[in-house]
Amino acid sequence: NVLPACLLLTLLLLAPALSAQQERGLIFNLDIGELCLQSAQCKSGCCHRVNRLSLARCAPKATEFQECSPKSIYGVYYKCPCERGLTCDADKTIVGSITNSNFGACKDPQDSYRR
Repeated sequence: NVLPACLLLTLLLLAPALSAQQERGLIFNLDIGELCLQSAQCKSGCCHRVNRLSLARCAPKATEFQECSPKSIYGVYYKCPCERGLTCDADKTIVGSITNSNFGACKDPQDSYRR
């Protein structure tokens, strides 16, 4: 009885790792436009919803000058975080986080060094 239980537990723990190795999974490695619950499920790293009533879908990260949200612990965004190398110039106060109104714009931090 103990061996089958251990085997089942091992398979359950390995399932996410195995699905990540595949090109696309049912739960992880989701493409843009697919339904998601957390940004970790998306290849792009952004699970986006238009409003509170809409279903969340994987979306591309924000590019330079686009609206963005700072990275969040919630895992679902109204505005996607910036692409790698860009920063989200937004209000990062706790109130903005709670009310989900802490939007900003993506900018290249190197631009401020060049001036």
